[in-house]
Amino acid sequence: MTHPSTHFSHAITRAPAGSVTAGLRAVDTGAPDLARMQADHLAYIAALRSTGATVVELPPLPAYPDALFVEDTALCLPEGAIIMRPGAPSRLGEAAEMAPTLAGFFGEIAWIKGPGTIEGGDILVTGREVLVGRSARTDAAGVAEMTEIAAGWGHQVREVFTPPGVLHFKTDCSLMDADTILSTRRLAASGCFDGYRIIDVAEGEEAAANAIRFNDLVLFPAGFPRTRDALLTAGYNLVEIGNAECAKLDGGMSCLSLRFTPRP
Repeated sequence: MTHPSTHFSHAITRAPAGSVTAGLRAVDTGAPDLARMQADHLAYIAALRSTGATVVELPPLPAYPDALFVEDTALCLPEGAIIMRPGAPSRLGEAAEMAPTLAGFFGEIAWIKGPGTIEGGDILVTGREVLVGRSARTDAAGVAEMTEIAAGWGHQVREVFTPPGVLHFKTDCSLMDADTILSTRRLAASGCFDGYRIIDVAEGEEAAANAIRFNDLVLFPAGFPRTRDALLTAGYNLVEIGNAECAKLDGGMSCLSLRFTPRP
């Protein structure tokens, strides 16, 4: 059964720029290999397209090294798009760069005006609510402003908290279907997913928590066999995609696209 929180007609991506080697990172594990990142990015786009979706490929933005992580720039809901206000000052311009593209698909565009900050990586839209995780990049004022906009469009928003030391809420979780969430044990232990079916990420494979359900596929980072097998056992159709280079910049599967279905 299709559901608007997991099934989409469109996705927006942005190619990595050569400047990506200067991207933000919580821990420096070395500069990403641009050629390998580009190859992985093409595989990611191919997986999205294989579901029949339209994929918009935006050009690189050399002035913004982290601009390939387009998810942080906006929240796309059926009623319209909300342009985010990133918590990293170097990323503020990325949101404005994304707005014209989204205006081509949505009749209503709202903006987080501040002073609060909020990034899309902290927002999980499920079949019943919008979960927003407070983090180093998303503060109470940003959550409150987004909540007011989303509530005006009929969405119930619930504020939760990202584990200490974890960059984004969705670093530690992913929606697998309207009622099922893939989660690290440290995040699920908070009780934020009570009432949902939880699939635990295998111990030591916490980086596998960031995947995306896109139509009938789960785009899953390569290299996490126990979590992969748990999802396969649960009946999901997976495609594994290299993420080692994006991971050096704290990026994952969800970060690399905005996913939505425009209203006619």
